[in-house]
Amino acid sequence: MTQALHTPPRTAEAPPGTDLAALAARHGLSVSGARPTLPQYVRRLWARRHFITAFSTAKLTAQYSQAKLGQVWQVLTPLLNAAVYYLIFGKLMGTSRGVPDFVPFLVTGVFVWTFTQSSIMAGTRAISGNLGLVRALHFPRAALPISFCLQQLQQLLFSMAALVVILLCFGIPVAASWLLALPALLLQFTFNAGVSLVVARMGARTPDIAQLMPFVLRTWMYASGVMFSISHIMSKHTDAPSWLTAVLQANPAAVYIDLMRFALIDSFQGSQLPPHVWALAAGWALLAGAGGFIYFWKAEETYGRG
Repeated sequence: MTQALHTPPRTAEAPPGTDLAALAARHGLSVSGARPTLPQYVRRLWARRHFITAFSTAKLTAQYSQAKLGQVWQVLTPLLNAAVYYLIFGKLMGTSRGVPDFVPFLVTGVFVWTFTQSSIMAGTRAISGNLGLVRALHFPRAALPISFCLQQLQQLLFSMAALVVILLCFGIPVAASWLLALPALLLQFTFNAGVSLVVARMGARTPDIAQLMPFVLRTWMYASGVMFSISHIMSKHTDAPSWLTAVLQANPAAVYIDLMRFALIDSFQGSQLPPHVWALAAGWALLAGAGGFIYFWKAEETYGRG
């Protein structure tokens, strides 16, 4: 009697030589957290599009909830940055010389660059900063970096209202070319989302990436013509190799900034754009968007583990 009570129950074991994978497939079992195929992943991500938009809006609303000025900081922050750059670069360093409509030129560059910078910085912490959500719920992890990029796009749209006022105050009329800002922003959003997916995977594995990224982005900003005209500056350095100007103008951040300037500022002419600029913008968007998405998807089953 006592022996029967203390004898542990025997568990059923598969006979030797049984194909466990085939047995699991026959009974509809699958590996927990296994990476779905790429088409399945895209479908699951699309099915959660409402979560992505709601999450990004909620994060945007909560971003300045503790500040007295609240959502005003969405516009005030890039304007203050532009004012600092105007004093340092425009006045002290003289980068405004030879650049018509320098204030609209500068503010447009700052706003567009801030969109890329903020998207990438948010992407570095998209997984590592939301481990509780990642471990508690099952959803495509790409939803997090994409939602953060969407949050930054919403913030940029608020800032664009202030940009329109600045353009009108400096005598720049409303023109049909302003409509070109829409495809330019769409391409930039695709590029930003792709890069954010790349740094999100890197940040999930190595959190120190978030500490290194500000230095990378600051260097990238100085090479992107945010506070100066690349073509104007390089024309003064006749000893510089010709390929350097082409490389600087083809850098994706500079491409999207110049496209927005071309769309909004009538004194910014097509001659200041690099050759085949729309093809460049689409190429960068496709390369970063598709490449970043696939790179992130390949590590889907590792996020939140370890």
